[in-house]
Amino acid sequence: MNLRFQREMAAKILKCGVHRVWIDPNALDEIAGAATKDDIRELIERGVIRRKSVKGISRARINRRKAQRKKGRRRGHGRRKGRATARMPRKRAWIMRIRALRKRLRQLKGDGVIDSRTYRILYRKAKGGEFRSVAHLNQYLETQGILG
Repeated sequence: MNLRFQREMAAKILKCGVHRVWIDPNALDEIAGAATKDDIRELIERGVIRRKSVKGISRARINRRKAQRKKGRRRGHGRRKGRATARMPRKRAWIMRIRALRKRLRQLKGDGVIDSRTYRILYRKAKGGEFRSVAHLNQYLETQGILG
């Protein structure tokens, strides 16, 4: 039974696509007899013809994957495309490192562990790239006898 005409009319009335029109399989003869828009409207009111809800794209799988990545999974060698400096540019790594070092130096100066002169010397050393990390800075301070 070809109900293309009725389906198209229903789609226009329901303001949706023809694939979103649901037709009751138990009332096919009745729907086939509908020849006007008023007939279709009546069938819509009775619930014989309905508009299907829009299908969305589920983000559940993506969210699950993101949660795994947050934990550090799915980041192995086989997953990587760019080199290390493409994934974390040298400049961004430098900014993060120098900010951490300067924060530590300010903290030491504020606590009175180092004086202004020592702070300045260490600040310049940090700027010159002498320290790899805050841990390296702390290690240097211990070897120099500044941090006990």
